Amino acid sequence: MKVLKCFFLFLLIGLAQFLLAENIQYNQKLNEYSLESPRHTIWTHITYLQNDANRNVAIAAKTLNFDGNPSQKEKLAVYLKEILDYNDLFIIQENISDDKDFLDSTQQKNIYIPFQEVPDIYLEKVNNKWLYSAHTISKITLLHTAIETSLSNKLMRVIPDFGHKTLLFGVEIWQLFGLLLLIILSFLLKRIFTWMLSKIIGHYVVRFGQKEIADKFIIPVAKPLSLIFIALCILNILPAFNIPININHYLLLATKVFASISGILVFYRLVDLVNYFLAKFAERTSSTLDDQLVPLVNKSLKVFVVIAGSLIVLQNFEVDVTALLAGLSIGGLAFALAAQDTIKNLFGSIMIFIDRPFQIGDWVVSGDFDGIVEEVGFRSTRIRTFANSLISIPNGKLADQTIDNMGRRIYRRYNTNLGLTYDTPVDLIETYVKGLRAIVENHPSTRKDYYEIHFKSFGDFSLNILVYIFFECKDWSAELEAKHDFNIEAKKLAESLGINFAFPTQTLQVETLPGQESLSPEYKLTPQDQENKLNEFLSAFKSKQKQ
Repeated sequence: MKVLKCFFLFLLIGLAQFLLAENIQYNQKLNEYSLESPRHTIWTHITYLQNDANRNVAIAAKTLNFDGNPSQKEKLAVYLKEILDYNDLFIIQENISDDKDFLDSTQQKNIYIPFQEVPDIYLEKVNNKWLYSAHTISKITLLHTAIETSLSNKLMRVIPDFGHKTLLFGVEIWQLFGLLLLIILSFLLKRIFTWMLSKIIGHYVVRFGQKEIADKFIIPVAKPLSLIFIALCILNILPAFNIPININHYLLLATKVFASISGILVFYRLVDLVNYFLAKFAERTSSTLDDQLVPLVNKSLKVFVVIAGSLIVLQNFEVDVTALLAGLSIGGLAFALAAQDTIKNLFGSIMIFIDRPFQIGDWVVSGDFDGIVEEVGFRSTRIRTFANSLISIPNGKLADQTIDNMGRRIYRRYNTNLGLTYDTPVDLIETYVKGLRAIVENHPSTRKDYYEIHFKSFGDFSLNILVYIFFECKDWSAELEAKHDFNIEAKKLAESLGINFAFPTQTLQVETLPGQESLSPEYKLTPQDQENKLNEFLSAFKSKQKQ
């Protein structure tokens, strides 16, 4: 109902513009005319055939390049005006050339074609006067044939003489009543079409088990869709009333704008339906980046619909959309040069959505940034740091950096050294290492096919046991819990074996003190004894390796 009210508001605006234009037109004095330019000639022809108050067929006929019978010449002038009215060829004075020596650039002749839709109607300069060409005169009768067989012509014959009386600005009584009847029928048809479309479309959608789609998306589209049908009906019926072109032009213009706005509403609401299916598809995927992409696509489609619809509305107002787009492209180039960073960020966001280096909830490390991805927009990506601050990183910068996605890890590595005291016996070290390996084999979160636990090195103050293992965890909290369990079990094992962990110590040893025995070791083995000890060790080592 609101849209229909807007439609009739457009009609009122159009009529107001018409009345203003008519007020200017009728200020011209009778018998004043000029044929010195295309604008003057066309305006003379239209003005003196516009209505009964200002009608002078003889003057209007002077615009034709015809030397025949004057009455035939006047008849052709009237026919030509009816052809213009029938084809809704509205004359906008400012758009017609006022150049007395106008030259057609394609033919290099003094001819002027006012309507590209009907190239057979054009003016030519004859003896310093601009007249409708002889070629146009020869086509008038043929072009008028479509009018004679039209519905409006048949209605004109049926309407009694009383109905043909003029009320205002050339509008006859029957035409006024016809417009009122058309308005009433529009309201009725709007209700009927809306009800029918809601029932028919909703019924078939519900049959496929999609009641939610029918209630939320399909049925709301029925109202603007019915308005489009009404506008199409008006566009086809209105010419039959044969209303003066100045009024008819604004009525048709308002109807086209009304249909365009209704079309924008239809597609705008259908975007929500597309968004619904995209959201359902995103729910079935494991990536959370799709969920972030859906609202961005939804907004982009709606902006596209509004822009495309606005261009169609401007085209209805006879705005040169091609020139407008060309101007926007030049302005867009200047804007692009001034907003290089913004465009870079836009393309960076596109590459992020295509490559998917991370998704919402992943822990990423990139340069100086380290945290959880919360949102990916067209301009920037927001990361929640572990200090609970929120960082916005331009997507253009993020796309150029190396991204370490910690959230995509299958296994979480744990690399540490367990330092035992230097007085720990060798066999106890072996037993402890075997116990650590057994813990790994039986822990529910560790990787069993690859790990390394060995007596690694002699440290400055400890005997270092390398623990190189992997945990299979979904997030950082689970990783910390798994490390906690492993460390507790390793400590329990050490306590059960009586093993002490080393800590940094320094021992100050004074080798000799007066009256006390020296602490320096004495090496009493002869070279032969040393050789025998070495052979015994190597023999035992080789036997162990063979086992």
